[in-house]
Amino acid sequence: MSRFHKIAEKLDTYGLDAMMITSVPNRLYAAQFPSSAGVAIVTSGKSYFFTDSRYIEAAGKRITGAEIRQNTNEVSMVDLTNEVIQAHGIKKLGFEEQYATVAEYNRWKEKLVCQELVPATKLLMELRSVKEPEEIDCMIAAQRIAEKALKEVLEFIKPGVTEKEISAFLQYRMLCNGAEKMSFQPIVVSGVNSSMPHGVPSEKKVEEGDFITMDFGCVYGGYCSDMTRTVAVGYATEEMEKVYHTVLAAQKAGIAIAKAGVTGKAIHEAAAKVISDAGYGEYFGHGFGHSLGVEIHEDPRAALTNDKPLPIGAVISAEPGIYIPGKFGVRIEDVIVIHEDGCTDIMEAPHELIVLK
Repeated sequence: MSRFHKIAEKLDTYGLDAMMITSVPNRLYAAQFPSSAGVAIVTSGKSYFFTDSRYIEAAGKRITGAEIRQNTNEVSMVDLTNEVIQAHGIKKLGFEEQYATVAEYNRWKEKLVCQELVPATKLLMELRSVKEPEEIDCMIAAQRIAEKALKEVLEFIKPGVTEKEISAFLQYRMLCNGAEKMSFQPIVVSGVNSSMPHGVPSEKKVEEGDFITMDFGCVYGGYCSDMTRTVAVGYATEEMEKVYHTVLAAQKAGIAIAKAGVTGKAIHEAAAKVISDAGYGEYFGHGFGHSLGVEIHEDPRAALTNDKPLPIGAVISAEPGIYIPGKFGVRIEDVIVIHEDGCTDIMEAPHELIVLK
């Protein structure tokens, strides 16, 4: 079943005559075709994909399940959309309110001939929350590329290299290993900087006794990987070892209860309890994990804010952490696929504390 057909099947549920897809990630999901410009219109009986001369030939070869049309200087995307609206008698047209700008919405409201623009991002998010086998295959491939870069960077790290140099090395190696691009700008923080969960790589040089936290990932086949490993340089103190193994135990506790039907909140609480019982509760301030796919942050999430059960096929990061200001931080991140009776960790990177000599 094409994804256009899956979207079409949801239209009645959301009270829509058609869905208009304009954002890059949702176009990629629906059409399985990457482009920086385009509009997809999905009706109950037929789907359309509009794009310009830069992508029209490739779209014709790659996209199935939709009629491909080209916009020009004379015939705009709005013109093409209005043709479809009139041909299908569309009155209620869904749009992506979470991605559209105010200017875009105002332009559509003024120029589109449908009776009503209906916020309907949720329709697409619901579908994207459950990954198809081929989507998971792409994410595993992206993960293997990142894991290979991890092995390579461990040989590169030594006292005197900077956080920026480590970040650059990771990105270079992922691209060399087959990545299309980065999932996000890598987080590489060392020593006292590692207490900042989303710290930015700096000119700070790595020193003996530092923890280095590396959070990175890449895109393959349009899908993201995401991983974090914290390693020690030279040696690890008793406190560093205690914090590391507490975070690892918390990650294992969350993964152990993760399965379809369990809420994201419950998974988070299982991990948070381990950290709190060890005396570090105040130093864990973010959620246990988030979904990922064509975007690095998707729903559903394994966090206190999500009291809904996770569906079969959700892909969730597992990334508890402890961050002690002025000292250091530790985060360990894997990615898990949710099944009916448990979950599968798609990571192959080691979990034990690595001390680089």
